[in-house]
Amino acid sequence: MPANPLGLGRAALSEEIDAWDVAVLPDGTGLPVGSGDVETGDEVFAANCASCHGDFAEGLDSWPVLAGGDNSLTDPRPVKTVGSYWPYLSTVFDYVHRSMPFGSAQTLTPDDTYAITAFLLYSNGIVEDDFVLTNENFTSIVMPNADGFYPDDRAQTEYPLFTGEPCMENCLPGTPQVTKRAIDLKVTPTDADGKPAGTLPVLSDAPAIPAVVQVAADEAPAVPEPVAEAAPVAEAPAESAPVETAAADPALIAAGATVFKKCSSCHKVGEGAKNAVGPTLNGIVGHDAGTVEGFKYSNPLLAMAEAGLVWDEANLNAFLENPRSFMKGTRMAFAGLKSEDERSAVIAYLASLGG
Repeated sequence: MPANPLGLGRAALSEEIDAWDVAVLPDGTGLPVGSGDVETGDEVFAANCASCHGDFAEGLDSWPVLAGGDNSLTDPRPVKTVGSYWPYLSTVFDYVHRSMPFGSAQTLTPDDTYAITAFLLYSNGIVEDDFVLTNENFTSIVMPNADGFYPDDRAQTEYPLFTGEPCMENCLPGTPQVTKRAIDLKVTPTDADGKPAGTLPVLSDAPAIPAVVQVAADEAPAVPEPVAEAAPVAEAPAESAPVETAAADPALIAAGATVFKKCSSCHKVGEGAKNAVGPTLNGIVGHDAGTVEGFKYSNPLLAMAEAGLVWDEANLNAFLENPRSFMKGTRMAFAGLKSEDERSAVIAYLASLGG
């Protein structure tokens, strides 16, 4: 770069240009030498990113969701994540390395950034848990939505429409007619949940509360007085063999409570638990799937529930091991529990909670 002709400044050094130019392109141009694995990425993400994006990249509060959203791009409110929307992996690396963590940009090393990127790939079901991302295999990763975009052709299709001589008078044939007034439009139409139309899904499957009808006292129907009846004599129940149940293992339940901390950011349990990112899990063991009141389930889960899915121990174990393999299109961002011991423990813990 030549020095300013006015004599101000100087030519930038190559080292300065390299430090400034941190762009990473889809073809791998600009990638620094380095590597990072999923397990390390989990740790780095937890330390630098989870406070906003959640332990499993599910997004906390209003911060962006980074995982999940499979097959949601045609929904009224699509979930645009690294896995469902972003066409190039280079966008992840470039943005994280350039602008994250929030408030401490460019403090991550190249290896940290490779590790976080590997973790996000894993969280979106694109790679396995033993994957190592490097500058050498980076461009081999094809994102699920790589073909979901098309070139910007506005220069050919739209610009010619707006570059001619503009019409300034008598542009509309006939006399303009007022078809609707703003006050009639009520400015912004809304859906049943009060949100702008077409932007948010209904927040609850619960039926609308019926209107209360006031009835005057003299119009109220007479209520017949109860007639006393002789109580039937109950027959003595036949004796049956006692049902043997396996005693709960306190140590296993305690271990499950610890494992459940990985789930607690999305699922609540215990007295007073309410639906959060995921449904409450009280009484889930042995229960029909998709029946927690007030929670809006994904279509894949509803389809399996309609087919008769019951959350017995076998199905819970298979789902917890690999949610996306068990239920294609699930919205749950959690990648699964690979340890059989952890799965057994958390199922025992959930079973101990009852209904």
